[in-house]
Amino acid sequence: MISTWRKRRAGRRATKEQQRGENGDMELITIPNHFRCPISLDFMKDPVTLSTGITYDRDSIEKWIEAGNHTCPVTNQVFRSLEPIPNHTIRKMIQDWCVDNQSYGIERIPTPRIPVSSTEVSEILSKITMASKREDQVWCQELVAKIKALVKESERDKRCIMGSKASSVISAAFETFSIAPSFDKNVAVLEEILSTLTLLSPIDEEAKCYLGSAASLHCMVWFLKDGDLSARISAALALNEAVSSNERVIDALAEIEGALEALVKLIKEPICPTATKASLMVIYHMVNSSIPNETIIERFVDMGLVSLLLEIVVDTEIRICEEALGVLDGLCSSDKGREKAFNNALSMPVLVKKVLRVSDLATEFSVSIIWKLCKNEKKEEGGGVLIEALQVGAFQKLLLLIQVGCAEKTKEKATELLKWLNLHRDRLECIDSMDFKDLKRPF
Repeated sequence: MISTWRKRRAGRRATKEQQRGENGDMELITIPNHFRCPISLDFMKDPVTLSTGITYDRDSIEKWIEAGNHTCPVTNQVFRSLEPIPNHTIRKMIQDWCVDNQSYGIERIPTPRIPVSSTEVSEILSKITMASKREDQVWCQELVAKIKALVKESERDKRCIMGSKASSVISAAFETFSIAPSFDKNVAVLEEILSTLTLLSPIDEEAKCYLGSAASLHCMVWFLKDGDLSARISAALALNEAVSSNERVIDALAEIEGALEALVKLIKEPICPTATKASLMVIYHMVNSSIPNETIIERFVDMGLVSLLLEIVVDTEIRICEEALGVLDGLCSSDKGREKAFNNALSMPVLVKKVLRVSDLATEFSVSIIWKLCKNEKKEEGGGVLIEALQVGAFQKLLLLIQVGCAEKTKEKATELLKWLNLHRDRLECIDSMDFKDLKRPF
């Protein structure tokens, strides 16, 4: 009995000592004030000094500067330079202090990697420009790979590189090597540039101009059709950047042989969600431009894109569903697109189901498509589309939508739809259930 009690007491004492060793060692030691950051008052792990001579922890002072402050938090002096300089002396002192106090459970801070500076980035970019002018694909590929590695290293390096307009320089190199007659020799460097550009998104307007050139577009379409999986993904992402709100680039892309077919193939035979989303966004820009091109829309319809999109939205992730509905909304702006959607058994059940089920954006697109399909049917005696909409519960969904609130344009379309649907309610009782278990249609 006594032995058991002694064991328990010894166990409790050992537990308390272990907890004190784990949690209380730092409290037993006084950390020197010059090892603490003046902003966070925490132990500095990456001490840097600015133009005022005060040393801070890198993360703390960078957050201070990013917040729009250009004065020293301690002296209130204006920084002459915002470039932090590593304080190796303080860092070495901190590391030595950690080693001396290891018995208290204090671990030595690792030597931080010095982040890339804007000067270093500018030097690399100027070399990329020089290499592209000389058409030295090997040297250019090595330099672009270096930029790519730095971007992947840390968010800090990525911000520095993007702030140096790296996307413009790299996109200019892409155009240069796309024009070169020996295209086969340049495939490796072009693929490296594309994969790097995907990491620098969103690119600036100057970079979009380079990617929107005829040579660059032909090159990206080639990768989209004949490249390996990673090259096709990179090409789709780059095309999305190039065609964004640019009528000239959209028209030029549509004229390239096999471009539209390659985009649809990425949706029909998906290789990854990223490529599917990028392809959908490119098509979305093409069919929803400020001046819709009927020829482009009809070509997509003839490829069976309407049926393909309806099958996709039945069960997919939110982002892809939104983009697919956005593309379908653009396709239904044409008579041919509406006809294909009207003749598809999935159209009305799926579109009504997506209202208030996925997201606000998906609801807006769904209501817009339903409105376009019903618009030409409202005066007909039979009202086939309107009857079908009533059968799958569109009336109740639209009433609920107006009650919970939505965008003004969506509200106007929902109100019009309710008026048209109301003309046929006396001849058909709406089903009570919102699901489609009793609806005899192939899904």
